[in-house]
Amino acid sequence: MKSESIIDAAIPVVGPEFTIAFQPFVDLELREVFAHEALVRGVHGEGALEVLGKVQARHRFAFHQACRVKSIEMASMLGMQSRLSLNVAPNDVAGPAECFHTAIRTAERVRFPVDRLMFELTEGEPVADLPALAATSRAFERFGFTSAIDDFGAAYAGFERLAAFQPDIVKIDMSFIRDIHLSAVRFTIVKGFVAICDELGIQVIAEGVEIPEEVDVLRRLGVRLFQGFLFARPAIAVLPAVAWNAA
Repeated sequence: MKSESIIDAAIPVVGPEFTIAFQPFVDLELREVFAHEALVRGVHGEGALEVLGKVQARHRFAFHQACRVKSIEMASMLGMQSRLSLNVAPNDVAGPAECFHTAIRTAERVRFPVDRLMFELTEGEPVADLPALAATSRAFERFGFTSAIDDFGAAYAGFERLAAFQPDIVKIDMSFIRDIHLSAVRFTIVKGFVAICDELGIQVIAEGVEIPEEVDVLRRLGVRLFQGFLFARPAIAVLPAVAWNAA
């Protein structure tokens, strides 16, 4: 039977041409890749902000859907063995949850294990209905998805969202990670937050790590999952090698 692309069949892509880059999250305790985050890029290497800035508001959801579909297709094509982390806007999840249904259909079509999908709630908008977001997320737990809050501490990704929706993972925004070895304030905030997540059974990812000194401090605080240029930069249409000896 002919395999039909969901992008062509069900999602009208209205926006710029795009491709997908991947950046790993590394588990330094197990020395393995925990997940790869899918990041939209222009076909000429343009960054995500430039690409998404060309998408009209009324086409945003369809464009994001197309990005997630292509991410899953490429992950399967590349033989990804880790989780695949997909960005979703909170109000997209709180609605009819088509983002989940589409991801499941795509993963099944390209034979990418559904339970290796990870959904990161982005920080760029307030949540119109937190109870609905939490209820939708709980309803799809049976598929084995990993849930995450992205950029915690930035924009709208704060404690109100965490209290309403307890994910599997929280990614600490890079603004708290940068030069943490030189800042008593950042150190204290992150130390307290890691303790809260540990109490709630939530894993923590430190994002934006760039120097070994940041990793040293964070590991002493109990963080084992990291993402940042120190280990690997995003790479378009390939799974980048990890610089395991960088930290």
